[in-house]
Amino acid sequence: MNNLSKIGIFTLLLISSLTIMVGTVIAPSLTEISKHLGFEDNPGWLITLPSLGVVLFAPLMGWLIDRKGAYTMICWGLIPYALFGVAGAVLHAPYLVIADRILLGAATAAIQTAGTTLIADLFDGEKRMKMIAWQGMSIELGGVVFLSIGGLLGEQGWYFPFFIYLIALICFILVLVSIPKLIKANVNIEISKSKKVSKGLITIVCSAVFAMILFFTAFTVLPIYLTGIFQFSESQTGYFMAFISLVAVAAASQMPKIAERLGNLNTVALGFLFFMLGLLLFSLSSVVILLIVGAIAMGIGFGFTVPLLNHMTVEESDTSNRGSYLGYFSIGIFGGQFLSSFIILLSSDSKTLFMIAALFATIVAIVIILIALMSKQGKHKSMTN
Repeated sequence: MNNLSKIGIFTLLLISSLTIMVGTVIAPSLTEISKHLGFEDNPGWLITLPSLGVVLFAPLMGWLIDRKGAYTMICWGLIPYALFGVAGAVLHAPYLVIADRILLGAATAAIQTAGTTLIADLFDGEKRMKMIAWQGMSIELGGVVFLSIGGLLGEQGWYFPFFIYLIALICFILVLVSIPKLIKANVNIEISKSKKVSKGLITIVCSAVFAMILFFTAFTVLPIYLTGIFQFSESQTGYFMAFISLVAVAAASQMPKIAERLGNLNTVALGFLFFMLGLLLFSLSSVVILLIVGAIAMGIGFGFTVPLLNHMTVEESDTSNRGSYLGYFSIGIFGGQFLSSFIILLSSDSKTLFMIAALFATIVAIVIILIALMSKQGKHKSMTN
């Protein structure tokens, strides 16, 4: 492991938080922002379009990282992130806004994939696992912080939240002064033996898609559910959703210990069972205490799945294909987030949506458990032979 200063570690974690910030900074003021940008009928697009951009550009960014290096690509990604992000305050033609938000997603794909690649290059073993757990914590904590700041700035003017994207320029300066310029292109160091995507990565990416669909289904439906059924105010709804993120931070901090005891796939399956419990409680809740328990379960579900799947992607890769593999992982994360915006089309009833999602989480958990059992049996046979 290379020596990395505390400022360097802080820089990598701050950059990781930019991935959740891409949509959350405008969420509290979305209604007002959508009016000024011409998206009154489809305000959710302003949040989900960057996710679509990540899905479209992540393979290219992963390919470039394997050839140009993570350090170069993270620098290339941070400046466009700031520029495309703040541009939302001055663009008013809907087609320009759509293009801008998709390109913001492309920059997000670059910094997310390159950031995790840098962590993988700078750390190994348990320290790498710990850093990736911290990365998951910083992403969720960033969601809490940027939701709060975005809401406060939105009260001053609809365009003010867009200026938060300029924090990427600070990250760019921090990268230059605190992150060592590592390797050239990985492709020059090691040639991959196979260009095929491993079966393990397919399982990981599919799990990431499903985890984000479930988590963001809750985040999509909860604002309508809480204000309509429980008469929550907008601020109370924001605090409730921030509480889920805080629980996810705590769960991610304990995830390495759980994974060491249960194994990676079993821990991921456990995370989906917690998703199921949380969604089921939301569906059946008639009192606030059940909502709180459901929120705790949802937070644990996220903390036991997404950070661990990120680590599993790193472990599945090598130096020749790490950028590409993490690019596929980004597709899973943001693809799931994008697909969650269509969940509300299944039913107009929030409780029904939660019940459908809970059933889906149960099925995913069972499938992952079966995959874990088959993998264990396969290893046992290979050892006996």
